Order: sequence, then structure tokens, then C-alpha cells
Amino acid sequence: QVQLVESGGGLAQAGGSLRLSCAASGSIFDYIMGWFRQAPGKEREFVAAIDRSSAMPRYADSVKGRVAISRDNAKNTAYLQINSLKPEDTAVYYCAARHGLRTVTTTRDFDYWGQGTQVTVSS
Repeated sequence: QVQLVESGGGLAQAGGSLRLSCAASGSIFDYIMGWFRQAPGKEREFVAAIDRSSAMPRYADSVKGRVAISRDNAKNTAYLQINSLKPEDTAVYYCAARHGLRTVTTTRDFDYWGQGTQVTVSS
């Protein structure tokens, strides 16, 4: 079992950048790491996911080109870089983990979740 703690959220201006971090309580080597977000009144949605070798990152179409997911297995940490922030990026961002090899993108596929970090983008 792995515990996840997100950090790096906050208030940012449109056009700016944020880097979110997800620190795990143990090794993440055998885990697919993902990021999801949930805006007020909306369902949680997939943002990005990455396999253990970082060979096959996947992104939601809505963020492709502005977001980069990465991981440092030695530090048991995953990251989400968000560039060119937009007000519609405002949401609680969640880190998730799934034991396995195949990069997955739906909430039901992930077994472990962090508590989330708030990102608010002002126009």
C-alpha cells in the first residue's frame, strides 16, 4: 500500500505555470502514476499518467501540449508541470497510483489516491 501527498498548488495567474508534486510513502517503481482534477460541480477527470519507465506518458486532450507528467523513482515522487495556465484549469488536483505496467487513464483503474491540492487560476 502506498500513501500519496500532493503539494505545489496555489493561486496563479493565467498564462503562468505551476509544478505539482506527489510524494509517496514508499517505492513507486512498480506503480503507474496519474494525475486527475476535479472542478466544483464536476466529475473528477483524467489529466495525465505515466508508466514506471516514463516511456509512455498519456495526456487528456484538454491539456495536451501544456502539461508534462514526470517521475523520479529514486525520490518516490511524481510531478505535473502545467504551463500556460487557464482559468478553466482551476480545480483540486489529485495524484493517484496503480500497481502494474499498463498506463491507464480512468479513475476506477487507480487504487491509491492523495488528498488533493487546490489550483486556482485567476484571469
